[in-house]
Amino acid sequence: MTQETARPVDASGVYRLGGDLPVNRLGYGAMQLTGPGVWGDPKDPEEAVRVLRRAAELGVNFIDTADSYGPFVSEQLIRKALHPYSQHLVIATKGGLSRSGPDDWRALGRPEYLRQQTELSLRHLGAERIDLYQLHRVDPKVPLADQVGELLLLQQEGKIRHIGLSEVTVEQIKEARKIADIVSVQNLYNLANRGAEDVLEYAERENLGFIPWFPMATGQLARPGGPLDTLAKEHGASPSQLALAWLLRRSPVMLPIPGTSRVAHLEENTQAAQVTLTDAQFQALSQAV
Repeated sequence: MTQETARPVDASGVYRLGGDLPVNRLGYGAMQLTGPGVWGDPKDPEEAVRVLRRAAELGVNFIDTADSYGPFVSEQLIRKALHPYSQHLVIATKGGLSRSGPDDWRALGRPEYLRQQTELSLRHLGAERIDLYQLHRVDPKVPLADQVGELLLLQQEGKIRHIGLSEVTVEQIKEARKIADIVSVQNLYNLANRGAEDVLEYAERENLGFIPWFPMATGQLARPGGPLDTLAKEHGASPSQLALAWLLRRSPVMLPIPGTSRVAHLEENTQAAQVTLTDAQFQALSQAV
């Protein structure tokens, strides 16, 4: 087995978060390591641990989670699977959404809540400092300056290394950057849904990491005879692999984080890093929507 085959994610290229944290661009999103509705324990906790350990073996060194996944279940599984952490592993988490049950998400950005959740994430992850802490949602009831300002205080106290944002507009990013150094943004974006194109373009201009959540939505594109299906057959790849390859090709600041709760699916996703699209294939997929 070649090194490239053993660690396919290495082929995705490297991005430096905040200029000082190198990560392989194809990461892993840990939201699915929970029960239905992103609530409670997963059906197979041991498989969840195997997924995380296998991800590291395949070259994944950027893992994205949140305190609200479970809540805390995802963070605790990451600690169980990977602690003590490799010096090359970057774990990103998020705070700012409260949970009262399955599929229930409510923005809560009061400074005291963000501080409490940061402390809990540190404890559940078994970390002394969080590499990338992201404001999960902007709470419209709380001034953005108060929300980002509290994260800045936590950063100054050494509890957060870098600050990121999630589901924001370009104007919100600009406003936040007046308060603190923002290194990344995480918005909904995929081949079939490019509503955040302006945010991606801003991130690319400013060299901010762009973390697309729900990266593999393929829908009608993967229908028999559709553009993804046709190209997948040409490549001997799956439609999901092509959707990830398209994201990696789309921008050098793109950091896709496909998630799964099964090792077999994880292994399939990571092979996307070795799929190379020609200019014509990239354009064909780009214009298919």
